[in-house]
Amino acid sequence: MAPDLRPMETPTETHIHIGEPILRWSARAQSIAEIESEISGMWSAHHPQDGADDGSVRNIAARTSVMNLVVVASGPELAERSAATIQALTGRHPSRTVVIQSADPDGPSWLDARIEAHCVLPHPDAAETCAETIHVRSGGEAGRHLSAIATPLIIHDLPVTVWWPGEPALTGPAAKRLLAGADRLVVDGSTWRSDGLDRLRQMAELQEASSLAISDFALDRQSRWREAIASIFDDPEFLPFLRSIRRIAVTFATHDETGAPGSTNLVKPIYHVGWLASRLGLSVVRPLTAVGGAARASRANVGKPISGPGLGATLSDGRREVAIVIRPIVSPMAAGTTLRVELLAERRGSELRADVTAEAETVRCRVWLDGVEALDRRFRAPRRGDVDLLADAIESGRRDPVAAGALRSAAALVAPGGPGGSAPP
Repeated sequence: MAPDLRPMETPTETHIHIGEPILRWSARAQSIAEIESEISGMWSAHHPQDGADDGSVRNIAARTSVMNLVVVASGPELAERSAATIQALTGRHPSRTVVIQSADPDGPSWLDARIEAHCVLPHPDAAETCAETIHVRSGGEAGRHLSAIATPLIIHDLPVTVWWPGEPALTGPAAKRLLAGADRLVVDGSTWRSDGLDRLRQMAELQEASSLAISDFALDRQSRWREAIASIFDDPEFLPFLRSIRRIAVTFATHDETGAPGSTNLVKPIYHVGWLASRLGLSVVRPLTAVGGAARASRANVGKPISGPGLGATLSDGRREVAIVIRPIVSPMAAGTTLRVELLAERRGSELRADVTAEAETVRCRVWLDGVEALDRRFRAPRRGDVDLLADAIESGRRDPVAAGALRSAAALVAPGGPGGSAPP
């Protein structure tokens, strides 16, 4: 079947919304060669100018690409959700985007692609900026070779970011070949099934074995927590306690009252500990293991049921040990969501306790010195969505040493096989 190239009708000025992506062109193709041909024809066939209703002329299609974005989606729903996020970035980060969705890996080899050009008008007197999105569905042999699809379609000499929403198959040969040509990998560890810890370790191993920069939405969402915790020790009265922390406790939400191992994703609570460990120079003495007995509820959760005994670990900087407690509490919040981070420090006979919590729009810090409240501060810090998180990942450029250190330390907390000691799948 011949590819169907159909320029979209240019809307009148009254229908144009500043900053809103508009679908200008679309085409279909059934091979990589046809995709390349359609993209070339799409930009050579259009008229670079368009008459407005008032008779004036304005440029309508300045093709712009500053990077390549390859999205690996495991299903149509994930592909559509990712495409919607990317369209929201059209004017901010023009890119060539290739969305790859594999289906029926055991059937005959086939490929079906939809090529689209979305344009954004930055302001009334500007030219529209446009970028392509290539949606590729493939099956059989074609669907098993991600790099064979992505590599011919990217714009060479521009950075390549691979966004892998869902469950990335980081150890498979297809993933290794794809990531070998990438500059950055973007994931969301908080969405991984089970406790997510085997894949967390795999991702840390990938980081150490390559120059790949890694952005994890699960870690990036915690920036407001990190800023709030760091702000505590900006106070000269509290700063001396920073090197005297004796205990770090993270409480997270679960929906499983049985406390069964692997029932709740642990990536976000472990990232909190990993970040603190990396910034304080702490290494793992004893990795995370299930601790016996039921954990006691924190002050704000008295009377709420505790799900399972929780996890414990020991860190050290060579002169002191720091106890780690990661404890679940049954909560209506999304499973794996951090509810509280608590720090306990002791120095020269004095005790500092810090308690950090967060809501949709704010983060709250409370500090007690020797049992007397010394600080109660709220910060306005709204949760960030996938559009802003993806934009941040794209803008990051080189590997972020803070993120890399947090991932390295978080993975070190996890013994091979996870806290339960089971063999990895």
